[in-house]
Amino acid sequence: MTWTLVALLAAAAYACKVTGMVLVGGRRMPPVLDRCLALVPAALIAALVVKDTFSTGDQLVLDARAAGVGVAAIAAWRRAPLIVVIVLGAAVTALVRRVAGGG
Repeated sequence: MTWTLVALLAAAAYACKVTGMVLVGGRRMPPVLDRCLALVPAALIAALVVKDTFSTGDQLVLDARAAGVGVAAIAAWRRAPLIVVIVLGAAVTALVRRVAGGG
């Protein structure tokens, strides 16, 4: 992913937010739509994590990153502090790479 793509995606996200504010104005959204819109950021982050975990370039791969993300997901599910989730994910990824001989 290039910085140009990141900037374009950020601009598109900002444009969507501005468009929403202009179209909706001061009106209240229906509660069901409000709940759905609140889930969009989490869905986008999850999509980026999955893409970066299971792909290298144009190929799908299953490597140490999957184990690290799996352990981090379990730690997050068990409501571990964020720093613990990050350290566990990184440690498991490094351990699997070490055991598998990947460096």
